Amino acid sequence: MKLYYSPGACSLSPHIALCEAGLSFETVMVDLKNRKLPDGADFQAVNPLGYVPVLELDDGTRLREGPAIVQYIADQAPQSKLAPANGTIARYRLQEWLTFIGTEIHKSFSPLFSPATPEAYKTIVKERLISRLQWVDSQLAGKSYLMGEDFSVADCYLFTTTNWPRLLNIDISALANLNAFRERVAARPAVQRAMQEEGLLK
Repeated sequence: MKLYYSPGACSLSPHIALCEAGLSFETVMVDLKNRKLPDGADFQAVNPLGYVPVLELDDGTRLREGPAIVQYIADQAPQSKLAPANGTIARYRLQEWLTFIGTEIHKSFSPLFSPATPEAYKTIVKERLISRLQWVDSQLAGKSYLMGEDFSVADCYLFTTTNWPRLLNIDISALANLNAFRERVAARPAVQRAMQEEGLLK
């Protein structure tokens, strides 16, 4: 398998999942600004939408969209317990979390990274984002991870998106449960491996 990624972007989530699952894969770093691959090829030939992640399977099939990719990865290594079994209520809870993180957290960051976004709108977005993170913080009370004691692909995604506040000077230090969660996840060997491979750890 081949993971197309950009360092620290949302593609870190499937990168962590691949390391956690113990699957064999290679990575291809994408220059998102210029939509170029390391050999100079046009990334939009891989994904016409121009963004990461993309997971290319051994047969050439390509999967887009992080929540779909991480569930595929989890299903290739059920022993890793990265996702509950299909058809169970727990699996739908996982999908609930992946959807929430994607729509309420991940996408809230997009206008904050854009220099074209008016400052007044950024203020509104930041307030909404903080309220969502406060809710996540409350849901982590008494739990190691989002789904309980088992680390899941939802945790990969939450960890990835909650790396971004520091890049934007958004203070989340008051969210004790979320910060404890982040420390637990950051200490996992697979997470350290993925971050080192992306040049995110010194």
